[in-house]
Amino acid sequence: MKKLNFLVIFFVTLFLLIGCQAVKNKTDAIVEKENEKLSRYIGKSSNELKLDLGKPDEDYKNEKGNFELVYKTKKYGIPCERRFEINSKSIVVGFVSNGCF
Repeated sequence: MKKLNFLVIFFVTLFLLIGCQAVKNKTDAIVEKENEKLSRYIGKSSNELKLDLGKPDEDYKNEKGNFELVYKTKKYGIPCERRFEINSKSIVVGFVSNGCF
């Protein structure tokens, strides 16, 4: 009886671990695709960014003195925020994406 319980627990644990890895792999692929998409704006003008993504929901100057443009959306009720850092020459120098897939 103890062997049967051990086998059941072993296979349930194994099944859960494999399932979690599959979800992680899919999530990693989605994040990589998002970063690839947003990376094409690096080195481009902020005007080009605004033409593609529209008017930002927020804009402000960060601690470095650069502007940050923030775009907020929701997908399936999950908030997505994309921040783009713009230098003094109006060139996109960085981005951060949170919750976007």
